[in-house]
Amino acid sequence: MIEVYVDGASAGDPGLSGAGVFIKGHGKAEQYSLPLGIMTNHEAEYHALIKGLEICLENGYQIVSFRTDSQLVERAIEKQFVKNPSYAPLLERVLELSKEFDLFFIKWIPSKENKVADQLARNAILNNK
Repeated sequence: MIEVYVDGASAGDPGLSGAGVFIKGHGKAEQYSLPLGIMTNHEAEYHALIKGLEICLENGYQIVSFRTDSQLVERAIEKQFVKNPSYAPLLERVLELSKEFDLFFIKWIPSKENKVADQLARNAILNNK
């Protein structure tokens, strides 16, 4: 099973944003720091998850367990529902991508357990400037 840690960050809300994706499995680790442009922090969290899903699919990973420190994103995926209609297209994209895996899990973790993905997201903001 592949473990994927994702995090989004914004310098301002909205502001310059970045996504961090840290993938562990099969005896190796991969790190991605992806500039996202200007968006809110919650949007950045969704985009980080989407980027992580896309990377896993591109690499042929079929059994994935995602970790996020965003309770908003984790709950939206578990319930397949968002209160804020502006997040609906992002949730739909996540659900669409998640169906392409043999097994897909997502779990909320405390921020202290997501430090690598957080730093990658912050680095992506610096690369945006």
